[in-house]
Amino acid sequence: MKPFNLSDWGLGHRSLLWYFMLVFSLAGFLSYINLGREEDPSFTIKTMIITAQWPGATVEDTIKQVTERIEKKLEELPQLDYTKSQTVAGQTTVFVYLRETTPAAQVAPTWVRVRNLVSDIKGNFPSGVQGPFFNDSFGDVYGNIYAFTSDGFSQRELRDTVEAVRAEVLTVPNAGKVDIIGAQDEVIFLEFSSRQLAALGIDQQSVVDTLQAQNAVAPSGVMQDSPERISVRVSGQFSSEESLRNLNLRVNDQFFRLSDVASIRRGYADPPSTIFRYNGEPAIALAVNMKQGANLLAFGEALTERMDAIERKLPVGIDAHLVSDQPKIVDEAVSGFTRALFEAIAIVLAVSFVSLGLRAGLVVAVAIPLVLAMTFVIMEYLGISLQRISLGALIIALGLLVDDAMIAVEMMVARLEAGDDLRTAATYVYTSTAFPMLTGTLVTVAGFIPVGLNNSAAGEFTFTLFIVIAASLILSWIVAVLFTPLLGVLMLPKTMKQHHGSKGIVARIFSRLLLVCMRFRWVTIAVTLIVFAGSVYGMQFVQQQFFPSSDRNELIIDWNLPQSASIRETQREIAQFEAEKLKGNPDVEHWSSYVGQGALRFVLSFDVQPNSPAFGQTIIVSKSIEARDRLKPDLEAYLKKTFIGTDAYVKLLDIGPPVGRPVAYRVSGPDIQTVRQLALDLGNIVGGNKHLGDVAYDWNEPSRVVKIDVLQDKARQLGITSQAIATTINGIVGGTTATQVRDDIYLVNIVGRAVEAERSSIETLRDLQLPVGDGRSVPLAAVASFRYDVEQPLIWTRSRIPTVTVRAGMIDKVQPATAVAELDPAVKSFEATLPPGYSIAVAGAVEESGKAQGPIAAVVPLMLFVMATILMIQLQSFSRLFLVFAVAPLAIIGVVAALLPSGAPMGFVAILGILALIGILIRNSVILIDQIETLRRDGVAPWRAVVEATEHRMRPIMLTAAAASLALIPIAREIFWGPMAYAMIGGIIVGTVLTLLFLPALYVAWFRIHEEKTDAPAADAHPAAQPQA
Repeated sequence: MKPFNLSDWGLGHRSLLWYFMLVFSLAGFLSYINLGREEDPSFTIKTMIITAQWPGATVEDTIKQVTERIEKKLEELPQLDYTKSQTVAGQTTVFVYLRETTPAAQVAPTWVRVRNLVSDIKGNFPSGVQGPFFNDSFGDVYGNIYAFTSDGFSQRELRDTVEAVRAEVLTVPNAGKVDIIGAQDEVIFLEFSSRQLAALGIDQQSVVDTLQAQNAVAPSGVMQDSPERISVRVSGQFSSEESLRNLNLRVNDQFFRLSDVASIRRGYADPPSTIFRYNGEPAIALAVNMKQGANLLAFGEALTERMDAIERKLPVGIDAHLVSDQPKIVDEAVSGFTRALFEAIAIVLAVSFVSLGLRAGLVVAVAIPLVLAMTFVIMEYLGISLQRISLGALIIALGLLVDDAMIAVEMMVARLEAGDDLRTAATYVYTSTAFPMLTGTLVTVAGFIPVGLNNSAAGEFTFTLFIVIAASLILSWIVAVLFTPLLGVLMLPKTMKQHHGSKGIVARIFSRLLLVCMRFRWVTIAVTLIVFAGSVYGMQFVQQQFFPSSDRNELIIDWNLPQSASIRETQREIAQFEAEKLKGNPDVEHWSSYVGQGALRFVLSFDVQPNSPAFGQTIIVSKSIEARDRLKPDLEAYLKKTFIGTDAYVKLLDIGPPVGRPVAYRVSGPDIQTVRQLALDLGNIVGGNKHLGDVAYDWNEPSRVVKIDVLQDKARQLGITSQAIATTINGIVGGTTATQVRDDIYLVNIVGRAVEAERSSIETLRDLQLPVGDGRSVPLAAVASFRYDVEQPLIWTRSRIPTVTVRAGMIDKVQPATAVAELDPAVKSFEATLPPGYSIAVAGAVEESGKAQGPIAAVVPLMLFVMATILMIQLQSFSRLFLVFAVAPLAIIGVVAALLPSGAPMGFVAILGILALIGILIRNSVILIDQIETLRRDGVAPWRAVVEATEHRMRPIMLTAAAASLALIPIAREIFWGPMAYAMIGGIIVGTVLTLLFLPALYVAWFRIHEEKTDAPAADAHPAAQPQA
């Protein structure tokens, strides 16, 4: 029975194939239009934040009673990688990090488990602990941020306007969260003199109790007077400052108005918790988050349209400014990526036309867009958007999928030259090369298995690379054996003249070189292995990289002042910097500053920082990449010279998972003071490296505190407790929230505190009057002594162990891994001197790179097994399996030869390129070996079979190499894809040479094949392009 031939079946059902070609083309076009657009693919932030407050507690007590209880309970979580906590006096922030290999689908259920675990121990916390509170939306992205500034309006009036805008923005289709940033909370201050209250015999706490009693909201019942129900309401709640002024206080049968003993004024929280500034002016930000799965560009258009309408209605004097416009950036980025894709398509088609001629080239020119159209349909079905990775994958695939079309067309042309008719030539494609091509395709797809099965953040980031390449290559094979023969029958001439003349000069040179390599097989093998060994040695000189910095225009400045710094001091330094370096700077488009907090995650790869009065962040948008690169060193020099004692670090955005400062070490141990000192010593070692600067510590410096030692015996005699003293001092210095005024949609705190003269000086605490009953009071100094001390204001722990992270930035173009490698001997020597129980671990980019590459290395054995299985099914010979695999590692020669001169680093993406190279080389090798075996089965002498098969494969292999290499040129200039493009171009070129010269030499050496003397003169004359039937 005649075996099934898919190409022949297709030619017998031409109308059906034409129909599907039209359907796939139209569907592909529509899918391309409908595909989502992103700058980068999304990945899951596997981090959750838990916070809790214990007002009045020390740092040490907060750690022992709150932080450690939370972290210890979380150790029961199976998916937990580690916890990291930041503890200050009375407050803890615990970061929960899941293992990198935790599947994205399991993250949300895991957060539910975290909530349940921590909720189980709420009863174990000390009395007075508030929380815990959970933030499992740490990875939410606010792609659109607007700043609202005002001229002649109060903060309250500006906030009212922004609240109204927020309500309208929430109605935009697919709008998710809409948050207000930097709004100052209104406060009604009751400022009093503690001396005056003492003289009048008024207890501050009694004032608080009176305010709370009158302002309380309590049910007052419902009268059931048939036939209706009548609610009873009791008045007395405060509605304004005036109602507070008229409040009467009863003290020892005397009445005082509140306004007689305190000044009452409305203001804003002092000090503020956070501040937002835009272009050097106080502002309020409106941050907009899009719902998951929505089309970003469509959402951006709808939001822009709504904001344009809103801006036209804003009062004169209030202006809206666009701070972050992710849809616009995505549109520009995707346009750039798409342009690179079309450039690559044009290059591949040009190679096809030049090498194959007009008609044969036209067949390839139709086949490639058809494959892309079908790939777009698959992408839309799987929800894959057009972004950096998916479009890069299409460009990589172009050089591979063109090989299938070229092989099919070349085979048809060869059979036409041999005298076959069009249909016979078209069906011969399937019988001769369909299964070797399929084997090569599946092997190439198998090369990306480590990407497809990598559950790390980096693997999730690049996952669409695997899907898009796998889909496009498999579809390419289908098009090559089903649609390309149909196109060939339509476009190729019915007959073609057979070329029996002499070969061209390139073919003659190649034939002679091939024979030399085969005749001197052992020399060829030895030279190749020596060069390979040299390349392996040279790999150590190739710089290592995780992911490169972004090619966006933003510059980020992290402001870390001493931990004791106030938010006002942080604001002062940032304002000075803005006035002196940013205002009027021709390279700056605009900027925004966040004081007391970091910026929101306006792009997924942004490294969000925890809130702190001593922290700030400035986001500078430059006018171009060139302007950004001019600004960075200028700002670094200014900041280092101007703000002594402040760690102001200038950085770029990351591509992929964020790492912060690229070089980092963690010093851990049980004793805080010892860990601090060891970290300082390690910092000196790190700072001594010529490539590193801006050495900083996430915590180290102590701060001053005033210790008030209560003389307990005296205090008890007077009926005074430590709690009463603490409450009174807090009311004097920080202020006590007595109650709240309900003002429209706001709750305005009523805060009682001392007048400025009493609360601004530590010395006034000595004279603080403490009530002791019967209208009498005593000074605090009578029952307590005062002394200054220092304590750690902030402590970081990692998995419950105190840990100081030593961080450093790069000051030249050397990669972080290179600097870490240079530091390794000194760091290891220092580590050997550590006391028992203390350790040093590498962090930063090197650690993150290891986390990303670890899962790849773990899956490589599976990849090799799948490849070997596919090849074994095709080759069914251990010897031939070895020959095919032998060529793959030699790609390292071309990789090193390309990366070293270019200075491109070996990063995560370049490693993916090497995996692709393995598939490409094995693909070419298996097709060549299969063709040799086919000729030998047809009776061709072994030596002649190797020569003929290699000469026949030389043209398509060279053309594919040219197409694949040239197609990578458009992305070679990209920061992200450049290293991979260089690695692949070098590997493809060298791999082509190895496949055509080294593999034949290895084949004849392995099977001990010798040249027949009659073959030598025929080598030049034999028409290599003519395959055997």
